[in-house]
Amino acid sequence: MSIIQNIRDKAAWLVFIIIALSLLGFLLMDSVSGARGRGIFGGNQTSLGSVNGQEIDYVEFQKRLQLQESQLQQQGYPINEMMRQNIQEQVWNQFIEENVLENEFKKLGLAVSSQELNDILFGDNPPADFRQQFTNENGQYDANKAKQAVDALKKQKNDPMAKNFTEQYLPALANFRLREKYTALLANTYYIPKWMAEKTAAENSQIAAIKFVAVPYNTISDSLPEVKVTDEDITAYISKRKEEFKQEASRSISYVSFSAAPTTEDTAAVRTNLENLREEFRNASDAAQFLTRNNSDVPYFDGYVLKSRLQVPNADTIRELPDGAVYGPYIDGGNYVVAKMLGKRSLPDSVKCRHILISTQTNTDSVAKSRIDSIVGAIRGGASFAAMAAQFSEDPGSKDNGGEYDFGSQQMGNLAKEFADFIFYGSTGEKKVVKTDFGYHYIEVLNQKGFEQAYKVAYLSRPIMASQQTENTASGAANQFAGESRNAKSFDENANKKNLTKLIAQEIKANDIMIPGLGSSRQLVRWVNEASIGEVSEPFNIEDKYIVAVLTEINKEGLMSPVKARALVEFQVRNQKKAEVIKKKIGTSNTLDAVAAATQQSVLSADSVKFSSPFIPNVGQEPKVIGAAFNKAYQSAVSAPIAGNGAVFVLKTESVSAVSDGGLNAEEQRKMMMQQMRQSAGFRAVDALRKAATVKDERAKVL
Repeated sequence: MSIIQNIRDKAAWLVFIIIALSLLGFLLMDSVSGARGRGIFGGNQTSLGSVNGQEIDYVEFQKRLQLQESQLQQQGYPINEMMRQNIQEQVWNQFIEENVLENEFKKLGLAVSSQELNDILFGDNPPADFRQQFTNENGQYDANKAKQAVDALKKQKNDPMAKNFTEQYLPALANFRLREKYTALLANTYYIPKWMAEKTAAENSQIAAIKFVAVPYNTISDSLPEVKVTDEDITAYISKRKEEFKQEASRSISYVSFSAAPTTEDTAAVRTNLENLREEFRNASDAAQFLTRNNSDVPYFDGYVLKSRLQVPNADTIRELPDGAVYGPYIDGGNYVVAKMLGKRSLPDSVKCRHILISTQTNTDSVAKSRIDSIVGAIRGGASFAAMAAQFSEDPGSKDNGGEYDFGSQQMGNLAKEFADFIFYGSTGEKKVVKTDFGYHYIEVLNQKGFEQAYKVAYLSRPIMASQQTENTASGAANQFAGESRNAKSFDENANKKNLTKLIAQEIKANDIMIPGLGSSRQLVRWVNEASIGEVSEPFNIEDKYIVAVLTEINKEGLMSPVKARALVEFQVRNQKKAEVIKKKIGTSNTLDAVAAATQQSVLSADSVKFSSPFIPNVGQEPKVIGAAFNKAYQSAVSAPIAGNGAVFVLKTESVSAVSDGGLNAEEQRKMMMQQMRQSAGFRAVDALRKAATVKDERAKVL
């Protein structure tokens, strides 16, 4: 395989994904074998749980997880712990959805034929990764090239890459198409008759003029015994709204932190160390060897970087250094750095070249050299470069387009050094045989653009790290605190005595990878899952600190407890009680003036409340009041007291009229309503199936 193929092979979409899957499967093979005895699972469990009785296998889950991480990395996304946790949840939900949908597909007789799968891959709307990798110079999808790449892969029946393509990639495409069919089938069951659209349009054009009395809840004191909110009141309120107050199983902790971050002395020691190496670095004849010998945190890059791409602190100063001069130490992120200028030259920002490769991986060195020499001789004798590339080049990524490639200077580090040096440091029109680890290349530089000054700089870098003494001090303080604080009471007492700030982490779930405010902390989460209320942990080293925690709360899956729900609903429940007090004040008053007198309020008016909007000018969102305003019964008499969001209302409708609908087309409105309903059809169906499924989640025991 050539270096060009390694970088921009037209099948890179496949190689990248499949190699990741293959390596993962290989690495996990022994783990799973060990897991059946004593390995990474510590027992016989290789299942992460089940959906409707069907187990979710650890290895299959990890393959899917790795695949998604690889795809995101390929798109340039950094994979941190937060993203990794999100990906894990996405993959878990995918397994659940696939399980519940599989049964629905079978019931409905939905399937994807091989002919249909070919149409997905090579038709007018291919997958995004296919379109990206098999787009020709005119920006059009080249289905023939895509088909050639797939056919070549399928012929390698015993190849792990081919197996993973067949067993992973293609089924994923088929499942996606099945879901599209299922969603479309459901969407087409929605229908809105014309009369309903016309009725909706007519109602939404209505406006009303009303008079009303509003008795705000804040006119009733919170201290009245009759508005006191008990736990029983909270329970009754949330029991009527179980879906709204359903909770996942979670736990909460209080914790104290002991910093192990680098001290001023630690920082100074790193700087002094680099200052002592500065002159030796300046005098070193071999910068690469010097950086390796002195364990530089930044590896040596044997290449030039364009002025516009030299994005480092103090870049202007570094660019002005004469060859062999050094600058620093200076701070770059969490490191101290000394920079050494090694050289300057003009460099193109982009290069167009063409090459023919004879591989030394499929041929002996002597055979490869003889063949490339013959090809060079033929081209010099008048043979077409493109024709020779098509016939003899062993780089499948370029042989069919005359051996041509375009590279940007930022890709130099990804190319074989000998190849990159020639195309970027050579001249337009220059031709040469270049040998790399992949074989012999006959290269011609076709064009070079965007020349600017470039710099070759070596960086001696050391991270600013805590010393062993700093680590020991923090660890010792944390261990002493943990030893003295073996229950919640002593934890609180010792924290107060030592003036330590107690922090809180709530709703920690069994599968969490990190805890907000603490970073990656899976070990702490495992302890939280197993601890009892009031239990105090041993110290956990998380990033640059040691944490000692006490478990303060356990929330079981199901309905929230009154204690937890109180903060969310106490205000509403109290207002319900206040509404009853206000209603008693109103009594049997049957005119607005009588209601106003009984409650010491004024009669107010609103002359343009809209049926289509829950808003009352100068009052706020009051949907119940708006609904009552269009009740015909209240056009001849005052309404019963209405408990609204901010007050209790009594109203009388003065008039109801309609405004112009602006020429709204009822048929267009009907179509829009149907489209909105159909767009959510798939989500609603899957959500309903998920809720009805029996899901057993045991990831916390394995991951």
